[in-house]
Amino acid sequence: VQLQASGGGLVQAGGSLRLSCVASGNIFSINVMGWNRQAPGKERELVATITSGGSTNYADSVKARFTISRDNAKNTVYLQMNSLKPEDTAVYYCNADITTMTWGKPSDRNYWGQGTLVTVSS
Repeated sequence: VQLQASGGGLVQAGGSLRLSCVASGNIFSINVMGWNRQAPGKERELVATITSGGSTNYADSVKARFTISRDNAKNTVYLQMNSLKPEDTAVYYCNADITTMTWGKPSDRNYWGQGTLVTVSS
């Protein structure tokens, strides 16, 4: 199983970016998907999560500015980021709780993507 994130880049403060993350491989089902970020010199923090049913959760710092969504048919999670601020500058990582089937036996694991850099200039 692999998660491939894309969509990062350089944007001015107040601008927007849309991140995408596609899961591929021997996937039986995908449960919670999410985005985390790590700014230089800081610990990784949760940004947003979304369940398979569409329930969402956001960090207080991004509420009303970021929107997480997913396309279950495409095994893809998105993060629409609006009104970006310099403090949103970070490497953004997607992750997902994925069930795989091997010889008829399910296995649940949390997988991480490689990260995509978002830089917001002031």
